[in-house]
Amino acid sequence: MSITASMVSELRKKTGAGMMDCKKALAETGGNMDDAVDFLRKKGLSAAAKKSGRIAAEGVVVAAAEGARGVLVEVNAETDFVAKNADFQKFVQGIATLCLSSEVVDIEELKTLAFPGTGRTVAEELSHQIATIGENMSLRRFDRCNAGVGCVVSYIHGAGKIGVLVELKTSSTDPRVEALARQFAMHVAAANPQYLKREQVPLEIVDKEKEIMRVKALDSGKPENIVDKIIVGQINKYFGEVCLLEQDFVIDPDHKINKIVEKLSKELGVAIELSRFVRYQLGEGIEKKEDDFAAEVAALSK
Repeated sequence: MSITASMVSELRKKTGAGMMDCKKALAETGGNMDDAVDFLRKKGLSAAAKKSGRIAAEGVVVAAAEGARGVLVEVNAETDFVAKNADFQKFVQGIATLCLSSEVVDIEELKTLAFPGTGRTVAEELSHQIATIGENMSLRRFDRCNAGVGCVVSYIHGAGKIGVLVELKTSSTDPRVEALARQFAMHVAAANPQYLKREQVPLEIVDKEKEIMRVKALDSGKPENIVDKIIVGQINKYFGEVCLLEQDFVIDPDHKINKIVEKLSKELGVAIELSRFVRYQLGEGIEKKEDDFAAEVAALSK
C-alpha cells in the first residue's frame, strides 16, 4: 500500500512520534492507522495515550452548579479574541444557566428552548451572536451531574480552557464535603483522569495495554516466565494513572483519592461516594488547519 503524506501527518498528530518513525510504522502495518499507533507504542516511540485529544480550538467552557446539580457547557469560536468578548461570555453563561434549569438531553433539544430575555430560541440567539460579533460559533456539547442527595461542584481553569464537575453523594451537609469536592475538581483539572474506577475501563483497552506491556518487556530482555508478574504491576500502575479513585491526590500525594474519601467519611460518620466527574478541555478532538506542518510532511514524502 502506498503511504501518503496525509497518512504520515495524521499518525504524527495522533502519536507525537517523528515523521520517519511514523512513515516506517505505516509501512510495517500496511497503512493501518490503529496498528501503526500500537507499533509505535510498542517501540516506545509514541505518546499517544497522553497526547490524545489535546488539539485545541477557541471558545470557552463554562459551568453552572447549584446544590446537588450541575452542568458543563462548551461553545466554540474561531478566535481567542472572541472567546474573551463580554457578550460572547454572557451568551455562553446563559446557555449553562438554561441547561441547569431544564432537563434537555442533547444539543438539538437545547437549541429549541427559549433564550431568556431575547424572544429568540437558543438556535436563533446563536445566529444573532454570529451576525453581531462577526465570527462563526458552534454550540458544541454539554453534560450534567445530579447527585440526588449530596453536592455537585464546578471548577473552571484558565479562563475557560478546562472545566470540571465533581459529584459527591452523601446525606451529610457538613461544609467539608463541598470543600473536598472542590479540591477534587481542581485535581481532575490537573490530573486528567479518563475513568472514575478501573471497572469502567473497557476490556479491549486493558487487553491492548497488557499486550503492549508484554512486547516491551520481552523486547527489553525480561525472561518470559516473569513477564506476567511484571504486567500485573504495570497494569495496576496504569489504573493508577487513568482512574480517578486510584490516582494520588495532588494536594496530598501520599494518599489516593479513594482513601481521602474514606477518611472524611469516617470523620463525619456518614457514607460518602465520589460517584461521577465530567472534564472538558476546550477544543479537544477538534483539529485546526496546520499548513506549515502539512507542507513539511509533503516535502519529506517526496
